[in-house]
Amino acid sequence: MTFRLIVSDHHDGRRLDRLLRTIWPAVPLGNIMRSLRTGAVRLDGRKADAASRVAAGQEIIVPWEAPDERPPIPQYAAALCLDVLYRDESVWVVNKPVDLLVQPDVKDGDSVLRRVEAMRAALPRESADAPFPPAAVHRLDRNTTGVLIVAVSGRAQRELERVFRERLLDKTYLAIVSGSPQGEGSVTASLLKDPETNTVRVDPTGQNACTRYRTLERSGGLALVEIELVTGRTHQARVHMAHVGCPILGDRKYGFHDVNNDWKKRGAKRPLLHAWKIFLGELRPPVDHLSGMTFTAPVPDDMKKLLQETGFREV
Repeated sequence: MTFRLIVSDHHDGRRLDRLLRTIWPAVPLGNIMRSLRTGAVRLDGRKADAASRVAAGQEIIVPWEAPDERPPIPQYAAALCLDVLYRDESVWVVNKPVDLLVQPDVKDGDSVLRRVEAMRAALPRESADAPFPPAAVHRLDRNTTGVLIVAVSGRAQRELERVFRERLLDKTYLAIVSGSPQGEGSVTASLLKDPETNTVRVDPTGQNACTRYRTLERSGGLALVEIELVTGRTHQARVHMAHVGCPILGDRKYGFHDVNNDWKKRGAKRPLLHAWKIFLGELRPPVDHLSGMTFTAPVPDDMKKLLQETGFREV
């Protein structure tokens, strides 16, 4: 039993072992590595090392059956849509709504990626290659709204992940916080995540983290702040603002319990944090045309309504 696969442009430049794990996720890793060592996997007819880089058009022979087809898109997904800020053949930039996961947490569950996949399926084919499953190159919490970048080609995914990894971009958030933070400041407290409780705390043994903030306006015991994430740790903005005594309004994990309860009746039903802007630095092909671009997501209705009712100027 063997299967022949021609490497598509989506996988051009990838390591052979990682490509095999992507296409055959049900095959145990030990089986994949053993097949590479023994030569049962062939690249253009030759034994190949796990770290070999593949090129579009090369032939791979594996000792397994054809990969499973992607499951059909649930009918509900085709009826749901997203606010698309930008799209081309490599990248979609969407405005993530509240209460929506980036990736599904259950089989066929609703998520940003499933919705992008459904919306793309309704468009004319942009490539002769098999459709590439959308991949988020960064994350937003379920209840954080705003700019999310989704790669829709393999080469775009790898380049954008490099840009995020090397921090060749600026990420700016808007948040409504409790209290009265100083005009501007910087927080450099290290953060440690507890996987069991999915919480993060300031701890010197954690990962280095840096957040800059600037207060835009104050009113009624609240402040509207602009937050720049220099690093991208889990819950970073939420924990760092709580650390300086001005937690994000509506944040049940890190905020003030009594304050949150008071403001919940007035619309603060989630952490009022919004991924406002992303500026991309110098990028390489196939997404070099995005170099120097800024993507901005409008302020969501719940934040806008609360700001207006509390006497803030509209953002």
